[in-house]
Amino acid sequence: MKTVKRIVFWGLLFCLIVAGGNAVVVTGENEYKLIRQFGRIETVINSAGLSFKLPFIQSADTLPKELLIYDLAPSDVITADKKTMLCDSYALWRITDPLTFAQTLNGSVANAERRIDTAVYNAIKNVISSMNQNEVISGRDGELSQAIMAHIGSNMSQYGLTVLSVETKRLDLPADNKSAVYERMISERDKIAATFEAEGQAEAKVIQNTTDREIAIQISDAEAKAAAITAEGEAEYMRILAEAYGSPEKAEFYGFMRALEAAKASLTGNQNILVLPADSPIAEIILHHS
Repeated sequence: MKTVKRIVFWGLLFCLIVAGGNAVVVTGENEYKLIRQFGRIETVINSAGLSFKLPFIQSADTLPKELLIYDLAPSDVITADKKTMLCDSYALWRITDPLTFAQTLNGSVANAERRIDTAVYNAIKNVISSMNQNEVISGRDGELSQAIMAHIGSNMSQYGLTVLSVETKRLDLPADNKSAVYERMISERDKIAATFEAEGQAEAKVIQNTTDREIAIQISDAEAKAAAITAEGEAEYMRILAEAYGSPEKAEFYGFMRALEAAKASLTGNQNILVLPADSPIAEIILHHS
């Protein structure tokens, strides 16, 4: 009897331990717990910690709560100017409504990624098809991602998830026409550079001509002013001479002084003898005053 009681005791204890372990639900910081009873969701646990469920009757499913990344397969897209480009992108997303997520996607991350793949690919295709190739290339700083997110909008909320961002890892040209496109782009840039250079040279020529014309005008004005000042000085000089030597006596004295200056100028070096002909004006003045 004692042996039977022991077996029953340990059997009951084991069942209690198993039942107790099955009744405890541990929820982590990065997960949701869905408590199901006969396949129907009874409770959604959003916060971390311990909770309980009915053992063997209720079950617990786990959904990720952290930020998730989905890497899309590279695909060809066509721009508005009929240029083919290769787009390789990824999406950042998370589950925001675990109940809706479980009801619409059966709680499957794989099902969610298929929905995200379709939505993001369609958004990328529609956005790029409305842009020229140059606009697509120049929009990689953020404009392209914003346009894709605006196209997706809140459509994914019906599945209990939110796409937070779509980024392009690589947006390139197909290998078969990459060289031709690059050469065309280089040629176009060279034409633009040549246009800018020509415009700059024309503007420089206009500035140079304007400057030369202004300088010529200023030089002409300066020469005219200098000529006027010179004429005024000569007129004043002549007036002073006329005033100084207006009488015969002053004129004679002026002629005498000029004769002396000429004689002095002719005496150079060791030559101190001045020989003058009798009819020389200097001799006449000297004889007249001697």
